[in-house]
Formats: sequence, structure tokens, C-alpha cells
Amino acid sequence: AVAAETVDIRFTTQLGIIEIELYPARAPLTVANFLRYVDGGSYADAEFYRVVRMDNQPHSPVKIEVIQGGRGVVAYDSAKPPPIAPIAHETTAMTGLRHVDGALSMARLAPGSATSEFFICINDQPSLDFAGARNPDGQGFAVFGQVTRGMDVVRRIQAGRSDGAVPVYLEGIAGQRLNEPVMIEKIDRLLR
Repeated sequence: AVAAETVDIRFTTQLGIIEIELYPARAPLTVANFLRYVDGGSYADAEFYRVVRMDNQPHSPVKIEVIQGGRGVVAYDSAKPPPIAPIAHETTAMTGLRHVDGALSMARLAPGSATSEFFICINDQPSLDFAGARNPDGQGFAVFGQVTRGMDVVRRIQAGRSDGAVPVYLEGIAGQRLNEPVMIEKIDRLLR
């Protein structure tokens, strides 16, 4: 079966609607993984919990602007694996997609570790592409969609306060964790 040209999804958040088109023909593994979480209801009551702005990355030589969301789990305990196994990394060199304003991409630690966490770019972020300087391994992150409606909501989320205290295990994102995470009531497919 040939993958559809695009799949449209809608994030219903407490601050408004964000609509995104996914690209299964260009990023098949990443889109299929994300849709398994969507169709399984895993994102019900998830949240946007991290905002990365020019003013809250004091130690990063390469600054980016994104909002990150999901279930709040980037690394799983090896004794308690994720409900769906991590996926192979589809680089931007493989897909031809780029981290432009409104791009939807997978959060990860090492290549091949992405599970359920994702982020949306604010403005173009070429340092997140393959061979970009943001990640020391040079593999970049896996873009698999693009916001088609609701960038005003994305920007409102990014503007949220993130100056509260964080637990020790989150010290790496101190100043980036939203004081009041934005709830994602649901993510669902839009029928054409």
C-alpha cells in the first residue's frame, strides 16, 4: 500500500486548536509511530511542558526556539520500557524535511531513542537538521509534520512563564519547564 500524501491531525489544547499535517510518504516510521500513540489515546491529558526561548538557554552555544510536549518522558527506565518500542531515526537528510517555522519533530536522546515526545519549532531552526550544530552527534532530529493552523497558539504556549523551581532530575531544563504546563486534551485525526 502506498502511504497517503498527508494525514491531518488536531491538537485540542487548553489555549486553543493546533492543526498539523503529517508526511507519511516522507517520514513513514516516525508518522506511523506518532499515529500509534494518537490512535491509542496515549496523548489524552498529555501536555506541553517545556518552552525553549532565546532567553532561557544560558549555557547553550547554539540557541533554538521550540515548545515540547507529550507525556513528559524522554528517557525510560530500562526496567520499565515504553509502551511502544523506540523507533529508528529518520534524519532530515533522509526525508528532505526541515526544521522550519511550525515543523513538528520528535524529541530524542540518542539516535533511535524517540518514543512519544515531540516538539514544534518557532521560527526556522536549521541547527536541528542533519549535520546541525545543536546535537553533538550531528544526526539532528526527525521532522514529520507541519503546523497548518494555530501558530498563534504555539507562540502563546512559548510565552508562558518558566522560571519556577524544578526537581533535581530536571535540572538540565531549569528555566525551560513551564510553571503551568498547557494541557493537551486530545490529539485526533481530521477527516477530509
